[in-house]
Amino acid sequence: MKNEIDTVKGFQDFLPPESLKRRAVKQIVEKWFRLYGFSLVETPLVEFDELMDSGSDEAVSDRFRLKDRGGRELGLRYEFTFQLARILKRNPTLKMPFKRYQIGEIFRDEPVSSNRFRQFTQCDADIVGDGSVDADAECLALAWDILKELKIDAVIEVNNRKLLTSLIKSVEISEVEGVMKELDKIEKIGEDQVKANLRKYASANQILTLFKLLGKDLKFYGQNSFDGVEELEDLIESCGFYGVGVKFNPYLVRGLGYYTGNIFEFKESGKKDAIGGGGRYDKTVGEYLNKDIPAVGISFGLERVTSLAKVEIKESVKAVLISISQEKATISLARKLRKSGVSCIVSFEKPSKGLEYADSLGIGYVVFVGTEEVGKKMFKLKDMGSGVEKLVGEGALVKVLGK
Repeated sequence: MKNEIDTVKGFQDFLPPESLKRRAVKQIVEKWFRLYGFSLVETPLVEFDELMDSGSDEAVSDRFRLKDRGGRELGLRYEFTFQLARILKRNPTLKMPFKRYQIGEIFRDEPVSSNRFRQFTQCDADIVGDGSVDADAECLALAWDILKELKIDAVIEVNNRKLLTSLIKSVEISEVEGVMKELDKIEKIGEDQVKANLRKYASANQILTLFKLLGKDLKFYGQNSFDGVEELEDLIESCGFYGVGVKFNPYLVRGLGYYTGNIFEFKESGKKDAIGGGGRYDKTVGEYLNKDIPAVGISFGLERVTSLAKVEIKESVKAVLISISQEKATISLARKLRKSGVSCIVSFEKPSKGLEYADSLGIGYVVFVGTEEVGKKMFKLKDMGSGVEKLVGEGALVKVLGK
């Protein structure tokens, strides 16, 4: 018996108008990536599983595993960063700083929710080979410009992994990574539950002291010589040069364990869920070259951003050409319009059917091509919005539809 005819759980179809909105958002994102000087990189969907098995993060453990006909252990990519490490290994002469962007499909075999899917489109921009805070700030300015054009009311929160590590160690807790993983859940499960979970790693007094420390401001951390404070202060100052305001959040962790310095997250104003984020990861992309290569980047899912974006969706099809026993002339006109960059559909149905079809798809214009129109070399153009009809020549038709 065949399976139910449906999409696999965690996977989606995108039809108009949602598909058109996704395309519009993607074009805006890619435009800003390029304006900031990032170059396009494309990588395979399938990689050797050994290459992807590079850590204990959830994203790594949730990868899809495959085997090819030769019995090789393979998998679907779950992010782009590990592929960047491979690229640097195979292309050691790349000019630094290497600014790359990539927009593509990511796969994770994980539980699904209204905002979490097993296949999603990731939008990444990374600067490799620049260890300065200026690179961090440029990534945040890039994110800010994208969010502004998409009319998403967002805030940018920042923290620093060195600072977090320093705070945890200052209260003599040794399981730094375990504590960070619990702190990362605070907005999902609340402070009380996080404190209860932390009893695996620390005493009640240590936990109380840690949370008191986390309630302090950057000035306090600087006065008490905690690591990472200077990097955060420089980042906030540099963001100011771009006109980008950021908010310090001492509880911000970011789940992936490879972050080494400043970390950031973008959230819709007044909401807890992240739109995207990123940070500095200076010990990852040089893994196969046996050296540390500084790197920083931002990342967000196209699906999440599209759901929040307020963009104008332009229907690509500008007109339906309705042939009234004038097949050759209609096709000839369609070819001329398409060569002029005007998208159109040809209909050989009855005029009423052609009008109904155009209306159902929200197409703005209908052009009637009949014996009279061909004889006069004038075509009846109907504006489907206003209902106004007028006779126009071929040149005028191209101008009107090409707007």
